[in-house]
Amino acid sequence: MAKGYLVVCYREIRDREKLKTYAELAPKAMLPRGANILVRDGRVTAFEDGLAERTVLVEFPSYDAAIEAYNSPEYQAAVAALGDGAVRDFRIVEGVD
Repeated sequence: MAKGYLVVCYREIRDREKLKTYAELAPKAMLPRGANILVRDGRVTAFEDGLAERTVLVEFPSYDAAIEAYNSPEYQAAVAALGDGAVRDFRIVEGVD
């Protein structure tokens, strides 16, 4: 079964305090659902139309597990805490089997 990946490229960070709160809550929602955080705010070199901004990559056992984690009440509470604190390009993608 192909794994699922949560890919988040931040376009703009507007409120670092809201981001900090989100960053504390989000892993607590994702890890119990099989998340493996591979990339979280390390060095970024942007090419083409990319921005050298915060990037997150999280691996899940499956695409469906990633969708379920995103839709969970705990993760949605983290998203609500972030609110307008950041503009993100957020995707869930299925890996190659």
